[in-house]
Amino acid sequence: MSSASGQSGQPGVIVTHPNREKAAVQATRAMVILLLLASAGLVLINTVAGWNVLEGVKAVQIGYILAYLVLAFFAGRWNRGVLPVASALAVLLAIFALVAGPAWFIHEKAYFAKPSLSPDLMGLLTLLIVPVQALLVTFAMRGFNQGWNVELEQHDPSASGDHSFAAPQPA
Repeated sequence: MSSASGQSGQPGVIVTHPNREKAAVQATRAMVILLLLASAGLVLINTVAGWNVLEGVKAVQIGYILAYLVLAFFAGRWNRGVLPVASALAVLLAIFALVAGPAWFIHEKAYFAKPSLSPDLMGLLTLLIVPVQALLVTFAMRGFNQGWNVELEQHDPSASGDHSFAAPQPA
């Protein structure tokens, strides 16, 4: 899984990412991607099922879905910089879900507009976003500390005639 050859711009140099080959790092990356996709899925279900009831937050929810999909893509490409962004967005989404979740349970009353799914299920799905976001913050910060971006440059022994990396000789 390590990236190699020529990323440094110098011929005969292999760039490797040793931390990316560890099982714990790969598992963390997989969990971050899974949690980002699960979050986007929960928000998508909430948006589609509550479309006729939602007021003014449709754009925010669509923005979250798109942002989480883009973050999952870049996390899949080992971009460590998306992890703090994912954590910050997860904290905000958890706050929104904590505030909005209980309000869905009130929609059972006759005078409220009804979403496509039952209001109790909508409340449950909205509150389910909170622990998913807590896990996302945990795994994203764990990934951030694992050093996905650490690079090692090594001389390629198969490079012919390149002696630019020879040890310095005394004068």
